[in-house]
Amino acid sequence: MRWCSSSAFHLLRCVRLRLCSRRGQNRLPLWIREIWAYMRLLAKSLYFNSLTDSDVVFDSVFEPVFLTVDYITRWFGLVFVYLVVILTSSIVGIAYVVLLPLILNTYSPPWIAWHVCYGHWNLVMIAFHYYKAANTSPGYPPTEKHDGPVVSVCKKCIIPKPARTHHCGICNRCILKMDHHCPWLNNCVGHFNHRYFFSFCLFMTLGCVYCSISGRNLFLDAYNALETHYQTPAPPYTFKDKMIHKSIIYMWVLTSTVGVALGALTFWHAVLISRGETSIERHINSKETKRMAKWGKVYRNPFNYSRLNNWKIFLGVEKRSHWVTRVLLPSAHPPHGDGLTWAVFPVKKDLIPV
Repeated sequence: MRWCSSSAFHLLRCVRLRLCSRRGQNRLPLWIREIWAYMRLLAKSLYFNSLTDSDVVFDSVFEPVFLTVDYITRWFGLVFVYLVVILTSSIVGIAYVVLLPLILNTYSPPWIAWHVCYGHWNLVMIAFHYYKAANTSPGYPPTEKHDGPVVSVCKKCIIPKPARTHHCGICNRCILKMDHHCPWLNNCVGHFNHRYFFSFCLFMTLGCVYCSISGRNLFLDAYNALETHYQTPAPPYTFKDKMIHKSIIYMWVLTSTVGVALGALTFWHAVLISRGETSIERHINSKETKRMAKWGKVYRNPFNYSRLNNWKIFLGVEKRSHWVTRVLLPSAHPPHGDGLTWAVFPVKKDLIPV
């Protein structure tokens, strides 16, 4: 009996060792096990505690989608920048090669002076503000301990967050006074480059509207010429004439489309600036307004210093001449404040007397 029991025990032990060795051989790759562990963590987070609500469930379920979008946006950042440069350069090339000779041959000297001066001023403003918006750091909170006021701790960076600071999943960093991440800049829009971004949108819109209005008659002539070519016997147009017509149509369609789309975006940001808000704060303030309304209270944006003050602070206007030197001319002056501390009560008097 002793021999039989010891033999059975030895047999079971061998079978167990063999099964364990097979399990070790059939282990999945590390990256698959990490994804599986991450999905299990997301599933458990849905019933982690009693504070779970619809927002937590939505964030947990769509977290892989958000990560994928952030990764694609980060990877395509340079592609978007090159696209902006190529499209803008193509319009500038058509203006110099096609439109400028027509202007010099048909317009009066005062109109020639107007088009040359305004066109080059607008082009300089677009190029300057786009370069500064894409290459200027939006501003990051200090990673070491400091004496400045903080409102929370970032759950991803695990560092204290000053007021108006938010985490960017694409840059994977906290941004001072973050407005949004702009793929066309391949950069975040924050405290130190917000003015550059808005100025670029404004002057690009003005440039597109200028090209669309001034080139309307040329577009109609070029379009009618091509339509006539397809409906009647071909007129004596050379290859050069056809390319000029197509270039004018391309320029007008592109500038008109971009002018409408970018104009709407610029108008929306102008409204936010007038209210002393960023794009993120707009959503936060809207939720706070509804939450306070349930308690019979009125929520007021603590960073709204009146419409004129908001614009002066945003543009860095400290005296009357700055409306020209800092707004209508290229200027690399820093924004008002350091982005770490903010006055949190609305004031009636001008913060920057002008």
